[in-house]
Amino acid sequence: MKICPTCACRHAAPGWRCPACGAIPPTVNGIPRVGCTTDAIVEENVIYRRTELMEAEQWHFWFRARRRLVLWSIERFFPGNASLLDVGCGTGFVLEGVRARHPEMALAGCDVADDMAALTSRRVPDALVFGAMAAALPFEEEFGMITALDVIEHIDDDRAALAGMYRALRPGGGLVLTVPQHPSLWSRVDDFSGHHRRYTRAELMDKVRTAGFEFVRNTSFFTTTLPIIAASRRRPARRAFDPLAELRIPRSVNRLLDWLMMCEEAVIRWGVSLPVGGSLLLVARRPRP
Repeated sequence: MKICPTCACRHAAPGWRCPACGAIPPTVNGIPRVGCTTDAIVEENVIYRRTELMEAEQWHFWFRARRRLVLWSIERFFPGNASLLDVGCGTGFVLEGVRARHPEMALAGCDVADDMAALTSRRVPDALVFGAMAAALPFEEEFGMITALDVIEHIDDDRAALAGMYRALRPGGGLVLTVPQHPSLWSRVDDFSGHHRRYTRAELMDKVRTAGFEFVRNTSFFTTTLPIIAASRRRPARRAFDPLAELRIPRSVNRLLDWLMMCEEAVIRWGVSLPVGGSLLLVARRPRP
């Protein structure tokens, strides 16, 4: 069910025109801006997000490992799911992976950055792509699954974002979140990336529970690389900060780290919840009535 952002009418009409008030959302780069105001501007602080990010996603262990873990979570806990919305879809790397594995699934993606949403639309041309803030998703009980991967740490009011995702999920629908973990790891990378917080497990679980979700699974990941992360982010502040450094690692090192992550993923699939790691995965469900 769609929600008109102008008059709040609930409707199932095709397209974005509201049958009640006739409003049509504006478009930028061919992407409708439905769940965000025209003054919702995204800071261009992450200067690598366009070209370098898309290149790194294809080979860098971090992006590949996170996508593998998310795909496993979708298939393990919500088999047969018919629809998925990726909130903060970025370049569409994860949606592209879902489409390759599940050609039958109805896919959607949203992002507040118009050009990022346009990249997703080109990468996954059959997906429904729109501009929206997580707290103002223009849907009610529409999707069987929502993913928000390293998204809510960028949002000032993450509780409102989780409430928006809860509203857009069908009863019984699944939520997959990934977030950066351990406030003690805060560094210039977090400042540069526009993070509002790094989470503790207890904090994330409290906020997800308050939004109304029930838990399915949670675990840390990037555990084997945690010492490297800790060491790299505690370099002296006087050293010049290079925002691209984490995307520039030798390919031989990258292959080793990718292999270590595959071992770590195997442990997670066996049911082990890892206690520490650079990131945290949380799988939850909107309860059925």
